Amino acid sequence: MQNEQPLTRREALQTGTRTALSVGAAAAVVSATAAESAEKNPASKAAIKMDWRPTEFKKMVALGESTTAGGWSSSRDRCWVSQLGKIINDFQAQPMEVVNNGIGANVISTRSPCYPYSGKPAANERLDKHVIEHRPDLLIISYGLNDARGGTPLDLFATELEKIIERVRQELDPPPLILLLGPYFMTDFAAGNSRWFHGSLDKFREYNLRTEQVAVKNSCLFVDLLSAYGDATWMVHRDGIHANDLGHMIVATEIFQTLAQNCSGLAKSTEAYYEKIPPWRDESTLQADYGFEGAGKFGPP
Repeated sequence: MQNEQPLTRREALQTGTRTALSVGAAAAVVSATAAESAEKNPASKAAIKMDWRPTEFKKMVALGESTTAGGWSSSRDRCWVSQLGKIINDFQAQPMEVVNNGIGANVISTRSPCYPYSGKPAANERLDKHVIEHRPDLLIISYGLNDARGGTPLDLFATELEKIIERVRQELDPPPLILLLGPYFMTDFAAGNSRWFHGSLDKFREYNLRTEQVAVKNSCLFVDLLSAYGDATWMVHRDGIHANDLGHMIVATEIFQTLAQNCSGLAKSTEAYYEKIPPWRDESTLQADYGFEGAGKFGPP
């Protein structure tokens, strides 16, 4: 892969669509609800999309670096991993177990040039105890920031990330839904010591695109965190590297949005309440403010 030229985002998605792993490998299914609706209404067939998880999650494992571990969140509960777990569990009938396996200064592989001075063990050497033994049905992998800062060649990073995905799927049956995160937004690329001075926003964008390519090629979901931050420097701690509490919340909600858009299992609990929701809306006072008499409590939408 040494001579491979980076693809554009459009080319990456087109290539990934052609070469993606089987649907079964990613535990993706077509939503039965959507299919039934399309059967009744042929005009809606274009709206059918892939349903990556039709049931609720039981255990989530987050494998990553320092911001996964907690970064500069003010408490464990403010970390994006904990926040994401709370949001998911708010929509599930059965609580999902949350396991945070983030390590500061962690890198993707023992082959990363920055491995000797990184936070060990690397991702590729800690899969047994930190992923496989937990048997998650949702695995979130968050790497790129330290490898970019530490000078890991992009091709090497992508190769090692694909090996991790392949190993997890070989060892776990059924395989978990895997979600890949692009690098976080940061502001100070001269923070720390000179061994970590290889990063830049342009380099992060390259890592972001390559991570998306790996996700598409290997039937994983992807979250573009660089875009999620919107270049807002106030979401980064004063150290210039890690997310603050606001940044952690944005990361959590961005991941949840991706899961909600692709996993119908998160709607099961909500759907079960359709016939049980008591009337609670009453806009009559608001309407009376302008001389209108509305339909009363729980009137038309």
